[in-house]
Amino acid sequence: MDLARMGIVPIYGLNYKDKNDSAARWLVKYGDPYTQSLVDADGLVGIDFGVYGVPETFVIDRDGVIRHKHIGQLTPEVVRDTIVPLVNKLSA
Repeated sequence: MDLARMGIVPIYGLNYKDKNDSAARWLVKYGDPYTQSLVDADGLVGIDFGVYGVPETFVIDRDGVIRHKHIGQLTPEVVRDTIVPLVNKLSA
């Protein structure tokens, strides 16, 4: 949520194998930081991205190249020390 509030990059969510109504309720309850949420009901997009556990976060550049993959929760430290510096570097 903090990264979304910074507004430095659009954030897209991937609803990975969850039921749409369950995912929508979760976002209402906990907040929705996403520019858009995409659905991967069969897990095929996850396979293409190499997802093997959730949560996972990907930083993807303007050319569609995955520049970073973070496995696990995005903590304030990870956002501050890894994600934001990389996004700033890619934006320069």
